[in-house]
Amino acid sequence: MATEKFYNDIIKNSLVDDNIKNIALKILENQRITENECVELYRNAPLGLLGMLAFWVKTLKSGNKVFYNRNFHIEPTNICVNSCKFCSYKKPKGDNDAWELSLEEILHKVSLYKGSNATEVHIVGGVHPDRDIEYYCTLMREVKKILPNVVVKAFTAVEIDYMVKKAGISIYDGLKKLKENGLECIPGGGAEIFDEKLRKEICPEKTESNVWLEIHKTAHQLGIPTNATMLYGHKESYENRVDHLKRLRDLQDLTGGFSAFIPLKYRSENNQMTSLGEVSLTEDLKNYAISRIFLDNFPHIKAYWVMSGVETTKLALQFGADDIDGTVDDTTKIYSMAGVKTKPVMTTSELCDLIKSVGLIPQERDTFYNEI
Repeated sequence: MATEKFYNDIIKNSLVDDNIKNIALKILENQRITENECVELYRNAPLGLLGMLAFWVKTLKSGNKVFYNRNFHIEPTNICVNSCKFCSYKKPKGDNDAWELSLEEILHKVSLYKGSNATEVHIVGGVHPDRDIEYYCTLMREVKKILPNVVVKAFTAVEIDYMVKKAGISIYDGLKKLKENGLECIPGGGAEIFDEKLRKEICPEKTESNVWLEIHKTAHQLGIPTNATMLYGHKESYENRVDHLKRLRDLQDLTGGFSAFIPLKYRSENNQMTSLGEVSLTEDLKNYAISRIFLDNFPHIKAYWVMSGVETTKLALQFGADDIDGTVDDTTKIYSMAGVKTKPVMTTSELCDLIKSVGLIPQERDTFYNEI
């Protein structure tokens, strides 16, 4: 009956042109949309319709549940070999806002979570020029000694790329070594935007798109699940976004190893692209919805509340997102340094209240989306 009502609402809506109607009906029939159809949705679909369609797709995948977990972040350093124009996080050695935590300092932070209910530690930072794969293997082993039951979710593909090149080993051998020393999951950062021309303009030193994809493909082959991201709202076109999503969808068809997709909004404070400003809330919601619709083989779309803020996260849950990340516990500076005012800490009660406030059901999970 719900599907029939959708059909009727769309067909009777004179404000929706025939091309958009046909794409919408295709979505409701669980047919995969093309790149051109995705661009058409970005350009011409009414926001309300996108929300209805994305929520429909989300409901088919996870019902009325919204997932969260108990996690904390470790950011070993913000000193980095790359100089991405959109980055507000990197600082040069000696800067008042730069840090490079020693192994002892990191392990002290980890030890504070002894006896807690945390299920995941998220370890990501700058690509430090002097730290190699052996350093990070030691770090993971020591973390697991302190918190043996906590999942280590660590290192963007950009960090891993630097590690394996510095060690002179293959991606496969590097990931195998990391896994043997405690790596259990890889976050999705460093993807930015895959279009090679635009990537050379905004992050010319960063890991190339094909290498980012190869690292995630290899991780999947080794049984390491990963996430994926897209940085949007800067200089990219809709075609660039769709190209990015298509490359992710193609890899997921091949491996099935992605757990979630996370749209990351470009934040404009304190970086070389500040003059661009930021895109509107409408654009944010459009991007969540279309991501949910196009990435039909991704089980989850995450609205990372630390990046988007609480109110936008609530709206994103009505535009296809079904995960909001976790407690975080004020352990990340990546978005606060780019101008996000929300303090990155929420209790599980607050996360549940956020989800319930939009009529959905909170569901605690572990890193692998096993329900707790």
